[in-house]
Amino acid sequence: MRPPYPPSPERSAELRRRFAEEARSERPDLSALCLLVGAEADRELDEEGLDAAQVELDRLAGLLPFRPAGPRAWAVALRELLGERMGFHGAPGDYQRLESSLLHQVLGRRRGLPILLSVVWMEVARRAGAPVYGVALPGHFVVGFGPEEGQVLADPFDGGRVLSGADAELLVAGATGAGIDPAMLRPADPLDVVLRILNNVRAWAAARPERSDVALWAVELSLLLPAHPARLRYERARLLVQRGEFLGGALELEAYAEVVAAVDEGAAERVRGEAFAARAMLN
Repeated sequence: MRPPYPPSPERSAELRRRFAEEARSERPDLSALCLLVGAEADRELDEEGLDAAQVELDRLAGLLPFRPAGPRAWAVALRELLGERMGFHGAPGDYQRLESSLLHQVLGRRRGLPILLSVVWMEVARRAGAPVYGVALPGHFVVGFGPEEGQVLADPFDGGRVLSGADAELLVAGATGAGIDPAMLRPADPLDVVLRILNNVRAWAAARPERSDVALWAVELSLLLPAHPARLRYERARLLVQRGEFLGGALELEAYAEVVAAVDEGAAERVRGEAFAARAMLN
């Protein structure tokens, strides 16, 4: 399958305007934000495709039984529908595909990374009225149902398998080598989910220097979120230099150095050195 490529500059500008507006709304819509990420990645995803993806989430929600009794019943109902009947799941090879981080592709392929499959679970369950939320375990995103005292976890990457406490402990231990912290089980904020998705996209692109275009748009979308790591500005500047935009990269490196200088003059001086080297590339 041909890897997706970004849309025209005009289309991209409109998508980013909508992304920033949605991210700053009172109640950001997770599915809308994820689909806008997909449209920024894939020029084939037009307005009709965006609408079709939302319709598919609505359709799947309509297939759930009416109001299962309790968090575990909800988790089982989602597993039976999405994991068993519809075949949504993940596999190790999905980590090598950009499509695994794009909601519209995950809906079509029924394959994806844990966090994107969790978005499908959350958005379908939410539409059906379930008490659902994302749970950002280290290294492996899952979904939670119900209040803290009666929380039920499910793993969409494993077809929606309902997790015992020991299962969750093993997932965390495998990622961190340490025990589970109750704070890890708290509901994830939608904007944190989107940032984590964009981090995955950046990681995919970092292993493929020829796709620095993907790394750049992922960083730039991350910078549109109301809260983001300041270091992303540095990453964007370096990507501009990598892509041959030496003057733009140098200017951004210099601006970042001024910010860093307030807390670490040594680091700021190193960044200024990178800016000087980028400017030298113009000669």
